[in-house]
Amino acid sequence: MARVGNSIIKGIEVDEIIKLLNKAYADEWLAYYQYYIEEKVVSGIISKSAVVKLAEHAADELRHADMIANRIIQLGGTPLLNPKEWFTHTNCGYEEPKDFDVVAILEDAIKGEQCAIKTYSEIVDLTRDKDIVTYDIVSQILADEVEHEEDLQALKDDITDFIEQVKKSMK
Repeated sequence: MARVGNSIIKGIEVDEIIKLLNKAYADEWLAYYQYYIEEKVVSGIISKSAVVKLAEHAADELRHADMIANRIIQLGGTPLLNPKEWFTHTNCGYEEPKDFDVVAILEDAIKGEQCAIKTYSEIVDLTRDKDIVTYDIVSQILADEVEHEEDLQALKDDITDFIEQVKKSMK
């Protein structure tokens, strides 16, 4: 544990930061798996474009989990050790894909990113001017989540537009 490093934390308890980060850690693992499995099962028109994005985002979520685990340890805490705990600590939850159509998969992924944005925005607000290290890490992750939402929404819009054009041309 970084004694001097933790001494710069003001106005928030280290245990509270660890608790928030463990919840985010659970979210990241569940998001990683969500993207991983969606990449495998997605189908439909132009799904290859979605496969590339889903794989990229899965890698980012795994990187986020690593960043958070490292910060939890740095604070003197322990990241959640049992995957079963992810389901009891998650902010955003996990819903297995039921509809493998590319548009439905992208809508699920967008919903997940929106939850992540909300979660990380709250952590940024709580750590601002109190824990600069956690604030910086979470701000980086938040920027990635915003980018993910934008990427997925743009891809969904492009696919939806393409489908509409095909439908019009068939009339």
